[in-house]
Amino acid sequence: MAADTPPKVLFEHEGVFIHSNTEDSEEHDLLVSGFLRIIDKDGETIVEYKPLEDTVDPSNMLCAGKDSSSVMEWTQCLGDEPVSQVVLEQQSYETEWDMINAVSYPKRKPCANGDGALNHTQEKSKWAFTFNVCDLKSVTVKEEGWSRLLFRLKEPPTSLPTLHFHQGGCKGFLVSMRRYATLTEAPDDDTCLLVSTPNRALSQSFENLLDDNNYGLVTKLKKDPYVTTLGGFSKVTNYIFDAFRGPELEQQRLPQGQVDDLDILSLGEVIPGLEINQQEEPGFEVITRIDLGARPEVTRREPLSAEDWAKHQDREGRMNNVHQLKKIIFKGGLCHAVRKEAWKFLLGYHPWDSTFEERKSLQNRKTDEYFRMKLQWKSVSDEQERRNSRLRDYRSLIEKDVNRTDRNNRFYEGLDNPGLVLLHDILMTYCMYDFDLGYVQGMSDLLSPILYVMENEVEAFWCFVCFMDQMHQNFEEQMQGMKSQLIQLSTLLRLLDLSFWNYLEAQDSGYLYFCFRWLLIRFKRELSYPDVLRLWEVMWTGLPCQNFHLLVCCSILDSEKRKIIEENYGFNEILKHINELSMKLDIEEILHKSEAICMQIRSCKDLPHSISEILGFNTEREITRLEGGGIGTPLDSPHSPRASNTQEIFSNGHSGHYREPPTHNGCKVSFIS
Repeated sequence: MAADTPPKVLFEHEGVFIHSNTEDSEEHDLLVSGFLRIIDKDGETIVEYKPLEDTVDPSNMLCAGKDSSSVMEWTQCLGDEPVSQVVLEQQSYETEWDMINAVSYPKRKPCANGDGALNHTQEKSKWAFTFNVCDLKSVTVKEEGWSRLLFRLKEPPTSLPTLHFHQGGCKGFLVSMRRYATLTEAPDDDTCLLVSTPNRALSQSFENLLDDNNYGLVTKLKKDPYVTTLGGFSKVTNYIFDAFRGPELEQQRLPQGQVDDLDILSLGEVIPGLEINQQEEPGFEVITRIDLGARPEVTRREPLSAEDWAKHQDREGRMNNVHQLKKIIFKGGLCHAVRKEAWKFLLGYHPWDSTFEERKSLQNRKTDEYFRMKLQWKSVSDEQERRNSRLRDYRSLIEKDVNRTDRNNRFYEGLDNPGLVLLHDILMTYCMYDFDLGYVQGMSDLLSPILYVMENEVEAFWCFVCFMDQMHQNFEEQMQGMKSQLIQLSTLLRLLDLSFWNYLEAQDSGYLYFCFRWLLIRFKRELSYPDVLRLWEVMWTGLPCQNFHLLVCCSILDSEKRKIIEENYGFNEILKHINELSMKLDIEEILHKSEAICMQIRSCKDLPHSISEILGFNTEREITRLEGGGIGTPLDSPHSPRASNTQEIFSNGHSGHYREPPTHNGCKVSFIS
């Protein structure tokens, strides 16, 4: 029989204490020092605490306060319980990056007859504990001089010994926990975090998804590394599906090819913070049936050439007639020779009205700013990083992802490829740029095409920053961006094809979870590399409406609905079919249909307000667009607060305040009860 896979350490912190007696106890309070770990053992996430060989005598012990600048001195009076005295008054709170700690802990001296060592061994062994994260009900966090954690298990309801983080590390532990479980604040106690573990579903879709060898649409087969690398993101929907089915259904996984109707738990019951309840959405309308009329014909053109691009630029470098230029890019994309310059404008790194000199000055400032941030992580010593679990985790994830990102592309293929080094360094520097977000799996997919086009570390970084401004909410812990987009996509599909949406709803697919990876990384894993470049530059124009990427989803589903319905696909088959579309899609056909769908919807007279909100048809700019004709006006401006990134508010469904547009003839609306 093959040997068991050794446990993988996901988090480890030494210097975590248990106070052997309660505060009310009159006995000597022995401080049990140990290490706390989170490990992956045979696919299960385990938390374990083990005391060290030597416990700690609290006599004359110095320990770090909340910010490592305050020191608590512990003294002990004979016959009395230990008394703590504040030597230096605590001035501030511990920060997640305050990792410096120069406080040492004297070890208890063994007794001469050796009995003390035996007693210590017996004492320490009884404080060790291990539990599965799935069995954890809540974690209580208290901040009183230092951080304290109290774990409470589900069955039987059990409280484990309180852990005291005298040397820091509490927040690092909680950050790591959030990668393998959902922690939400209890409504009646802000110190209590409720734990939800949806069978390692959505949280692992970002952090550990590509490491899991047990995934499968129906059966869990171990894939070879190459296939796993290219198809990794297809596992997102499978993990979600596993989560919705519940543990009792997961144990009864259907054989491959077998179709069955399953009762799927609602997303809100499984993953707190990602509840999809359309009744809570402002302006929600019940859309039953709307006749949109015939879908208009649209045409596309050849990509914009370098000569045509130059015609839109004056002698000082300003871009002229930006509205018309964006229309041309939307209609045909860009030839590759133009992309390196044009993408900087489309993403908002360069203002459209900037001159050559202004852009040169901007480049100098941004180069200096970039390398200052890069120096921050480059100058961290191995010793510092050993005490910085958050930075270690980011680096580990980045190194793992970089080594398997687009390795079939010439720009990244082979060993010791300089493109991989740049990919790594840009992602590490982004962690310095955005401390709160750091790095999440999937971000390397967004950077790779940008670096491929820019072929320049600094320019690629700042263009990536602009793109991440649009995509930020896709990767945030609460996943608000993904929640909003799934709601909006479902609303649009109900409008476009109610019968198809009803079919999907009957198959427990009405919220379109199988589109998760499409939205997460903007079709990066669905299209060939050249088609990804074409689609992204078209979407970055902000035309012909906001949230155009949702219409791209609708276009793909419209092309696949006949097969799905005729073959009577259930939940499993729909997931499998959508995942297998990867690298088989025709980008020009998709863009044709997506634009036609937009024009079809816009022509509707009494369009539901929720649809107008999603597509931005009732904004001031949309009114100008309608009055001026054509496919649209620019959705971004160099004078906007965030440097031409106005279209970012359209990426994840947050479109501000609007007023109703004038109505136009074109469709009949019929509501059927």
